[in-house]
Amino acid sequence: MSNQFIAKEPVIEDYWRAIILFGRNVASYKFALAKSLLSLKPEAGQLLKLSDLAIPFSTYLAEHLRHSPKQITASSSKFLEACKRYGIDEPNQNRLIEETVKLGFNNVIDAFHIVGAGEVAKKFYIDERVVNNGIRITEEFSRLIERIQFGNLSAEVESRWNLVETAWGLGISSNLIEIQHDNDEQTLFTLDSARRRKTITSCRGALNGYQKGKCFYCFTDIHADDGSDTEVDHFFPFVLQKDSTFKLINGIWNLVLACPQCNAGEGGKHQKIPTLPLLERLSRRNEFLIASHHPLRETLMNQTGSDLVSRRHYLNDYYNKAISKLLHSWEPPKKDMECF
Repeated sequence: MSNQFIAKEPVIEDYWRAIILFGRNVASYKFALAKSLLSLKPEAGQLLKLSDLAIPFSTYLAEHLRHSPKQITASSSKFLEACKRYGIDEPNQNRLIEETVKLGFNNVIDAFHIVGAGEVAKKFYIDERVVNNGIRITEEFSRLIERIQFGNLSAEVESRWNLVETAWGLGISSNLIEIQHDNDEQTLFTLDSARRRKTITSCRGALNGYQKGKCFYCFTDIHADDGSDTEVDHFFPFVLQKDSTFKLINGIWNLVLACPQCNAGEGGKHQKIPTLPLLERLSRRNEFLIASHHPLRETLMNQTGSDLVSRRHYLNDYYNKAISKLLHSWEPPKKDMECF
């Protein structure tokens, strides 16, 4: 599925997002490394020493450990124990940096670019730990910084990190995890083993990467980091929730990000049903969510079906019922090249 995500005339952000969304997760170090690179903004050809990289890397991990102690699938980690022990308080910062250089990068630098069975085609740094005790930034990362989508990437990493650590920390079976949407606050939340509500992340940050930072309908660039031009839309209009026939209308499977014009502008979707080609696009987007695992996979499969055939049947059945109810279909004028 990650290959399908970057198959259509990929741009440099597609490779980055494939790493964040579809790369293997056994520890949260990948997210800390990604956020560190995004915050430091090193230039192409620059040697980024581990001692310099260790400062933001350990700080991000220590911050997350404060609210989510489980940051790895293994039972223990010497490095994470050091992060907990020293925290981010100034008196201990030098000790934490020393421990991070010694232990923190042992696996993540090798594994960062791996998605599925191998590395992505574009790499954002070259490993020079043996000869220079650091990593060498590539031209691809400089290109990433220059792109209009760059402002979205940190929020996407943070949202993905929050989702993964929530799945690890709930202490319940993965097939019982259900991520829900708060329509008023535009956030995703779940319930822990004691049925207490746990807010996870913003809906915009969680969904934006899977849409490649584009409006779901017209493919114009949107900015989910500040939400200034990004609205959470129900593909099948929310008005259908008044009819008990239409269950899970507020489920993640039915949520997309749209520009204000497509959502409710003049000539926009409003309470119409998107056309069948757009339904197929929704199916592809949902398969991206499922392929990313923790914990969106379980939620989407519980909501729409355990296999692709069942999920397609669910969407088609929903479509037929919705179009017979609301009658009018809609699709936007094309503004940009289709990218998923």
